[in-house]
Amino acid sequence: MTDIDPGHAAPDTRTRPRTAVVTGASRGLGLALARELARDGWNLVIDARGAPALEDAAEELRETAASSAASGTAVIAALAGDVADPAHRAALARTALEIGHGVDLLVNNASVLGTTPLPRLAAQPLADLERAFAVNTVAPLALVQALLPALRERGGAVLNITSDAAVEGYETWGGYGATKAALEQLSRVLAAEEPGLAVWWTDPGEMRTRMLREAGEDADAAPPPEEAAAALYRLVTDRLPSGRHQAADLAGER
Repeated sequence: MTDIDPGHAAPDTRTRPRTAVVTGASRGLGLALARELARDGWNLVIDARGAPALEDAAEELRETAASSAASGTAVIAALAGDVADPAHRAALARTALEIGHGVDLLVNNASVLGTTPLPRLAAQPLADLERAFAVNTVAPLALVQALLPALRERGGAVLNITSDAAVEGYETWGGYGATKAALEQLSRVLAAEEPGLAVWWTDPGEMRTRMLREAGEDADAAPPPEEAAAALYRLVTDRLPSGRHQAADLAGER
């Protein structure tokens, strides 16, 4: 499903509006990052699997763009679907090119935990692990491939959301952590192969999200995702070098 409505937002300081694709943007960190972009006047293409929640998020983002202090017109497009579905990915890329005539930023945020409660590797259902790799690793690369010509043309950026589970040996986090470790390696190689782009792979830290709660962690004790989003948005505004970044470090440097 596609829904494209204009909102009121700040114009770009360059001669054209900026356009971003943000996956998993109906809640949590994805929505918080989309808010940061909407406040700054970006055109947005957002996705999530649940259509009602995604439409609610799109309406909120349109209001956020409309209440921005500057003038201009931002377009918010919402497409419900699964990033593991090639047809959905093609629709995301096509819509971004239609509304923005190019792409400046891809945020690969959509993610799944896999089996819950999180199992030890000895009991990891392989079908669930394959699904997690399809969503957390293969889909981000596929979106990069689909948008790479447009990103190259604009000297754009790729922001891949990873996890400390990608680099730490936490018990029961082996399956999810493996998908994120693979995403980090893909990001590292992409940065080497595409020096004209900014490529960031980022650990947002623990956040008060449904995903953390589903993992069996104390989500209520974690900070809200808006804190991590504000820190990570500094990568975009300051065009920091390609590499692995942690939200906690970025927040401390502001």
